[in-house]
Amino acid sequence: MFGHLLRAFACVVVVLGMIGRFAHADTISDLLPNLENNAKNVRLAAAVALSKQNDPRVILPFVKVLGNDSDAQVRAVAANGLGRVVTSTTKEMLKKLAVNALTAAAKTDSDDAVRSQAAAALTTITGAKVAPTVQGVAGASAGGGGGGVYVNVGPMSSKTGGTDDAKLRDMMVKTTTKTLSKSDPNMQQTWPGGLPTKQALDKKGVAGFYVDGTLNELTAKPAGSNVTITCKVSMLLASYPDKAIFGMLNGGASVQATSSESEKALARQDCVEAVIASLIATKIIPTIKSKVANP
Repeated sequence: MFGHLLRAFACVVVVLGMIGRFAHADTISDLLPNLENNAKNVRLAAAVALSKQNDPRVILPFVKVLGNDSDAQVRAVAANGLGRVVTSTTKEMLKKLAVNALTAAAKTDSDDAVRSQAAAALTTITGAKVAPTVQGVAGASAGGGGGGVYVNVGPMSSKTGGTDDAKLRDMMVKTTTKTLSKSDPNMQQTWPGGLPTKQALDKKGVAGFYVDGTLNELTAKPAGSNVTITCKVSMLLASYPDKAIFGMLNGGASVQATSSESEKALARQDCVEAVIASLIATKIIPTIKSKVANP
């Protein structure tokens, strides 16, 4: 099975090679929106083309794809692309986000080829031999009585006062729920009949958790002819339904954009999405699993 998936991945890259060469004439800004297209083949072609650009602007979008895309082949190309694009000259913050995302994928992605590509990219970036986890995430969240885990995602908040705050908060919720589903589908986010009570959770032996986040900072500073977007996010982890906080996690990132308003808006979204996805996959989920295993 593993060899078959790797061969399938190799075939995809070969078949799309011509698409990538034609797309090379396009700008990165033209290609990046295609990573969010509803059509898998469009996302796949864009990922292959972008992985050949050797441009640091693709790092945050690839981190998002690796944590969120529903298609394993697209995620595998993103992992491979990060291994190519992240180098010794990459800014430390971006490198850390990429390494965190790749580490999570190498350990928890449900697809053999994605885990293999993520492990290979980590070896390329860090110089250390990294082996992918042999099995995927199926059953990984069971424990603490075997009843599983329920996660309630909060509405998110923002302290920036920007005009796109509402859109960013909505995106933070969607990124959190999507990353939770992708990284560990055994963690329930819905409950029959609505929100569960403590009694309902206890009856089924399910551990309840609450996750919420705050966008604390979102700034734009001129950087030559471009603009550097910096974002800082904090996320809290609490028990549910009493919402007794036992964890507070912080993350941040910076990404460059052109001075156009549309490009800056996309960069703001990329920055916040990448930080949220990284915190959920590399911090929140492992903390929940540890809490369940050691109540």
